[in-house]
Amino acid sequence: MSDLAFRSAAAIAILAFLLTAIAGVAVVINSPSTGKQFIQIVQDQVVGKIDAKDPLSLAIFIFANNLQACILLFLGGVTLGILTLFIIASNGVIIGGIMELVREEKGLLFVSAAILPHGIFEVPSFIISASLGFIVGSSVLAEWHGEGDSAETARAHARTFLLVVVPLVAIAAFIEAFITPQIIHLVS
Repeated sequence: MSDLAFRSAAAIAILAFLLTAIAGVAVVINSPSTGKQFIQIVQDQVVGKIDAKDPLSLAIFIFANNLQACILLFLGGVTLGILTLFIIASNGVIIGGIMELVREEKGLLFVSAAILPHGIFEVPSFIISASLGFIVGSSVLAEWHGEGDSAETARAHARTFLLVVVPLVAIAAFIEAFITPQIIHLVS
């Protein structure tokens, strides 16, 4: 993978995430009831499935859930990156909207305490996964034009996924289950 290809793909992933997160904030500012719908979606799709009282079970659940999202971001590249873009954008809107709703209710310090400890590992894992997905999407398009081998490109980037993304997801899950609740408790 060339540095330029990765930087370009990462720029697209970051821009898509940031713009849609800002859109999520704007939506909630204009329609707080939509923010409550975002929270309901997260509760139905994620929180409602957590049957763990202990932090280790919670960490395992979070790891599996986020790893699944990262795999879809990466493999979504075979759709020319359309699935990858949809996943990163929908997560941006929902995360931005929920952050704004929580900020309005509990303040910026609470939001920072709830997001930053694990988010510094989790968000990069999503951005890197999306970047790899966009690179795969680009290689599929190139292959259609008779250049390159998209399966080889995906295989080559699977190593990066395994060596970088999986550890980031594991670290984030551990922090989110064991450390973030303690930090939230300190600022609540």
